[in-house]
Amino acid sequence: MPAIRHCYAAAVYEEVKMSTEKNNKLSNESLSIGKSAALILVAIITIILCKTIMKGDTSVALCLAAATTSILAMIWGIKWDDIETQIKENFKSMTVPVMILMCVGMLVGVWILSGTIPTMIYYGMRFLSPRIFLVMACIIASIMSVMTGTSWGTVSTVGVALMGVSMGLGIPPAYTAGAITAGAIFGDKLSPLSDTTVMSAAVAEADIVDHIKYLLYNTVPCLIICLILYAVLGARYGSGNIEGEQYKLLLETLSATFKISPIVLIPPVVVLTLIVMKKPTVPTFFAGILAAMLLAALYQGASLKDVIGSLGSGYSKETEVEIVNTMVVRGGLKSMLSTVVLVLSAGVFGAPLKASGAIESIIGRIESIVKNEKQMMLAVGVLHIILFLIVVSYYVSFIIIGNMTKDLYDKYGVKRVNLSRTLEDTGTAIAPLIPWGLSGAFYSTTLGINVTEFVLFAPICYLSCIFGAFYIITGFTIAHTDDFEEKKKRKFV
Repeated sequence: MPAIRHCYAAAVYEEVKMSTEKNNKLSNESLSIGKSAALILVAIITIILCKTIMKGDTSVALCLAAATTSILAMIWGIKWDDIETQIKENFKSMTVPVMILMCVGMLVGVWILSGTIPTMIYYGMRFLSPRIFLVMACIIASIMSVMTGTSWGTVSTVGVALMGVSMGLGIPPAYTAGAITAGAIFGDKLSPLSDTTVMSAAVAEADIVDHIKYLLYNTVPCLIICLILYAVLGARYGSGNIEGEQYKLLLETLSATFKISPIVLIPPVVVLTLIVMKKPTVPTFFAGILAAMLLAALYQGASLKDVIGSLGSGYSKETEVEIVNTMVVRGGLKSMLSTVVLVLSAGVFGAPLKASGAIESIIGRIESIVKNEKQMMLAVGVLHIILFLIVVSYYVSFIIIGNMTKDLYDKYGVKRVNLSRTLEDTGTAIAPLIPWGLSGAFYSTTLGINVTEFVLFAPICYLSCIFGAFYIITGFTIAHTDDFEEKKKRKFV
């Protein structure tokens, strides 16, 4: 098990590590602690003003913040060439996520045309009752994400189908999106196939098996709390009459519009199989797209024009039932374009803050003032959250925080699994909650609901941080090095 390494995560880790080391040498000058803090404060204020007062688009807010901080950094002596180079490096690290976004858009469109997603919705409505639906949605997403190691793959496949089922059962989309997110994050944190699991253990130089075991202390209680919440929410719909006319109309419309059959479930089986075999994500999605294209043409009788159209613009044939249209009229490459723009804008936004050395300056300052292991670990967690809000990519934030703070854990006699767990709790877990982040934008676009609407119904995302802070403050589950334990024994002998 310790030898398990997700090929994509390992490649990204090495690439971003080299990129980070290179970027640390880009600028001949680095800002002072005061100027660094001012630069970050200006960036945050610009985004808040643009979003709250001017009601601007998030991508625009990020670009304006990037422009403001770039000008200020150049006034203070940072070269534009360094900022531009950092933008290019950020774009480079986002290439694979952007490709995945594009694949997901095409996959959703053609999976609807092939009848794959409509069939999953149909069977879900037939065999899942409203009372247990939210609990089952979370469990299904958990199992899928643990088996595959990908939260994005989980959300873009069973997640999309479960959202359609919830509409048919009359359950609020925010509840379902929260349940799907909770399950997806559970697997993303614990699966040995997950890139975040591998990367967080790698940067902290911790054994991956010990890392996963250590994550169980707060990830499992978080999931249990989520399931209790979903059971309570689902109980409100236990007396609903799912055999009513509306329910029958939905099933009849789906079966009249698509050929409902287990045969059209081949594409998700193909994707699941390839992911379990640890094949690269993008080719895996392409295989799922190709399988759906063949089914759409050969089984559903779609024309080549319709197949190609579903890849670009999504499924567009409306029915006479509005709620069915909401379920199936979606997807396509175009549906992801705004998300791609948001991802690129985030890359531009983080560039001046990294090129100026502002982030490293803040980290160095805090490292110099912590007095004990508790302050140190809490500071690392807070720093990682702040950095993650800025760079919105754990491929970058894990590397920076991990490399800069791992020696502190040795200094205070604390095992590095504490660091790897903190990175997951303050990175992997909160990622879906950041609207301008890669995961937040992906979840929002794919599930068709704003992050702010389902955030409260995905407790695992913020409870992980709370449990982590509680353990640090109380000392419960905090593992120490053998040298520290030996010194402790000698002290009390």
